[in-house]
Amino acid sequence: MTDLKRIRILSSGALLTAFCLTIGSGRSQTSATPHTDQVPASRTAEQQFKNIQVLKGIPAEQFIPTMQFIAASLGVECGYCHVPDAFEKDDKKPKQTARKMMEMEFAINRDDFDGHRQVTCNSCHRGAAIPVAIPAVMTGDAPVVLSALPSVEPEKSGPTPGQLLDKYLQAIGGSAAVDKVTSRVMKATIDFGHNSFPIDIYCKDPEKRISFTHMPEGDSVTAFNGQEGWLGMTGSRLREMRGSDLDGASIDADLHLATHFKTMFTDMRVHRIEKIGDRDTYEVLGNRAGKPPIRLYFDQQSGLLLRLVRYGDTALGLMPTQIDYADYRDADGLKIPYRWTLARPTGRFTIQLSELKQNVPVDDGKFVKPAQPAPPQEKGK
Repeated sequence: MTDLKRIRILSSGALLTAFCLTIGSGRSQTSATPHTDQVPASRTAEQQFKNIQVLKGIPAEQFIPTMQFIAASLGVECGYCHVPDAFEKDDKKPKQTARKMMEMEFAINRDDFDGHRQVTCNSCHRGAAIPVAIPAVMTGDAPVVLSALPSVEPEKSGPTPGQLLDKYLQAIGGSAAVDKVTSRVMKATIDFGHNSFPIDIYCKDPEKRISFTHMPEGDSVTAFNGQEGWLGMTGSRLREMRGSDLDGASIDADLHLATHFKTMFTDMRVHRIEKIGDRDTYEVLGNRAGKPPIRLYFDQQSGLLLRLVRYGDTALGLMPTQIDYADYRDADGLKIPYRWTLARPTGRFTIQLSELKQNVPVDDGKFVKPAQPAPPQEKGK
């Protein structure tokens, strides 16, 4: 498979983390070739990839997410800057321009923002390859934008983060009901674009989750077993999760996430009241030691969690993943969302549950990473 197709898959794939990562925004899928799927965590970008000029020194696992960040910020595919099947070549002028833009971005942040990453590709491009220099006239409602971290002042009155977390726990059934869940098995449908497929999801404490999306060409598998994660098509070579993918997978696999919020954050702040649909919510920012923060949105009336936004770190900026929760139903004394919509700059999908069972036996063997199939033999050898 070409590098262009691979990055296209990874760009859409990171959408799902714990669900069917190879589907993402609905782009075509093929199995990845081995020479760039296994990225050693200790290597740098220039040690793993060819002809790295500007992004020297960043972890190799951060390189592809950084390319995804550029593609999402400019609204382009990899071929806009790169020569297909020869990514190391410098034949295209946009690639030279991109290097200059990255150097400019680094210099602005270093010289004017004390090294903090305030200016990114998206600051100017906002999804356009050519930045718009003239302000647009108002022609309708502003589009929803998955922005970076809010810069507004915290709310000086109203509930504290601790009170909101307590209300949320009470609304879903209490901490005892959450903590007694040892497993969860779900049948659902995943919809993205005009495509819809059945999906089976298996979860087991502590932090184990695997999903099988049943597609005409075979099952798309995404798994996390508490230490490592992988994704791919059944019978094909797997791609191992790294960095932010693992972080997101561990969050999605946590059956006791509601009771873990207070301990996973180093501090929490109520930022503002945010409208989600017709509901007013409290937006809470939770900081984590050594990891990007998480934003939580709690319904003012019910106390339920309606939205979670997490971020993947790249060399150029944060890539947001937004999950909206809806259709809460009672399951063994615990309120659980039967529908969630996950969105990133590269696309979105919705999962609607049709069946949910808790505390049922789930074989640990489901979460054992299968051996990689042998790479195909090259012709003539």
